[in-house]
Amino acid sequence: MPVAATLALSDVSYTPNPPFVIGGQQHVTAKYYIGPSGATTFVKGHEIQMQTDLVNARWNIQIRLNGRNAAQQSVSGSAAFVNGQLLSYSPNNDVSLEVTIDGVVPQTQSDQVMVLRVEEIDNSGNVVPGSVITLSQPVAGQTATAIQTSFPTLTPTNVPPSPTKSAGFPVISGILAISPGFIIPFKRSR
Repeated sequence: MPVAATLALSDVSYTPNPPFVIGGQQHVTAKYYIGPSGATTFVKGHEIQMQTDLVNARWNIQIRLNGRNAAQQSVSGSAAFVNGQLLSYSPNNDVSLEVTIDGVVPQTQSDQVMVLRVEEIDNSGNVVPGSVITLSQPVAGQTATAIQTSFPTLTPTNVPPSPTKSAGFPVISGILAISPGFIIPFKRSR
């Protein structure tokens, strides 16, 4: 039976920094060291499974071999996978994994959001014991509105009209709204 790989978090960064803001865009970069699992750095028949609770997540996964880019993949969704063959080299090699996720912070019932969960899955589809690494971060506060997941909501600023005076035009000091979509200007009394 093959020995599980050593998967260790070596660095993580967040933009913007925690606590997260519900409905806000979040960028996360996590780097992992992959240590030898017997005769290779990773078991060929196993895979790495990654999950996030960020909404509309876009993943960029970079595998590095001895400090150089060896393989890269981009996916969208709440989960991503890396085939074990892409991580399997002789044990004298230095293999690492850099995972970047961009997504929207979801509304949550707790004060934490699960940013990234990485686990090794064996060739039977089971999680390898001791291989799970979970990153969670605090949420700044709950909002009462639904999360906007595709485009930011723009709120127009309410700027009162400024009175102007020019030849042949009356001075307008305000706008009286009768009903939505129907506006009647009125004159200031002197």
